[in-house]
Amino acid sequence: MQAAPPLSGIRILDAATFLAAPYAASLLSEYGAEVIKVELPSGDHMRDIGPFRGDVSLWWKVIARNRQSVTLDLNTEDGRGVFKQLVSKCDVVIMNYRPDALKKWGLEFEDLVQCRSDLVYYHLTAFGAGPYAQRPGFARVAEAYAGLTNRTGFPGEPPVQSGYAMLGDGIAGIYGAFALMLALRQRDLTGEPQMIDLGLYEPLLSIIEDQIITYDETGSRLERLGNASPRWAPHGLFRAKDGLYATIACSTEKLWRQLREVMGDESLARYDNDNHARVADREALEGKVSRWAESYDLRDLLEICGNAGLAIGPIYSPAEIVSDPHIIARDSIITVDEPETGRPIRMAAPAGRFSGFKGSVRHVGPLLGEHTDSVLSGLLNYSPEQIQALRKKGVISKSIVRATSNSESSRAEEDL
Repeated sequence: MQAAPPLSGIRILDAATFLAAPYAASLLSEYGAEVIKVELPSGDHMRDIGPFRGDVSLWWKVIARNRQSVTLDLNTEDGRGVFKQLVSKCDVVIMNYRPDALKKWGLEFEDLVQCRSDLVYYHLTAFGAGPYAQRPGFARVAEAYAGLTNRTGFPGEPPVQSGYAMLGDGIAGIYGAFALMLALRQRDLTGEPQMIDLGLYEPLLSIIEDQIITYDETGSRLERLGNASPRWAPHGLFRAKDGLYATIACSTEKLWRQLREVMGDESLARYDNDNHARVADREALEGKVSRWAESYDLRDLLEICGNAGLAIGPIYSPAEIVSDPHIIARDSIITVDEPETGRPIRMAAPAGRFSGFKGSVRHVGPLLGEHTDSVLSGLLNYSPEQIQALRKKGVISKSIVRATSNSESSRAEEDL
């Protein structure tokens, strides 16, 4: 019998929308946390984002995995009242509305600790508290603000945004899960409520560790180098004879010597024990590597370099990812039933393998309001009459429905 997941017994009230803040809840849900997703009756904006199967967002099915959906109109006093009752039953509340909206609604940290004295309150905004607290922002803004966009692109050309428009959201979500684990640990040690104030840009700024020290020491703005590295050479993308690409990273002296030996070019021995010279002569050196790589098809290049112990990898698209034997062997892609359309969907599995427990995707994202009645009755002991009264007032959705864009959802988005 498998042991209970490590986060069993933790209940999260996820009132955030879009990607970054909810992603933290998704990660914790994979290891046993119960997540109640609070949506406006119009539904989360991500329900309207493709890819679609018919009119069902498959992306929603992935990002809202392991959740229960409860609809509540937080623009109404009744909706906020029900929300506070739910807070009293939860360990964690996740928010990403702007501070002025939360103040208007009476849903700030100071308000909600009155509902539960040991609450963990996670508030993610574009910039966090400070002079820019009320400014809106999304992943692209955070990536630019943290310095990532400045370094992406080719020399002499404009900056390029990352290939995944939500990269900043994903990194913030991972950091948010880490922050929640810290806060839960601190709460358990002290019995005191915890407030997490995170700016979307901050995890990105934290992981780009070299830019501030480089600027302070040299004045360099670390501008764009394309696929090259400012620290090591050869280090970049190389085209094979069949037009496909591999990335080769010589980040250590040992890897450099292994590459030189497999290339069979003794003239390159002058670069041994001198990474500074390799970086200084990057263009000429990587030109030689490029010409050598183009003498092999990608499959042969990978085999030759792999047998030599080099750090090399193919440039994959989704088509290669889902068919790669290593990814298949590790179950890095899983198939999950999708009852709304009657056909299963594939998605990335929880990352990592652990000796004492296992992450799981128990079900895909729910229908809008699918669990409103069961949560209100089971968790708050609402009678069918009380639930129906809320439904008549429009505080909760009239029935289980698919979300459609309307002015209500637009009004809510203005508060993000």
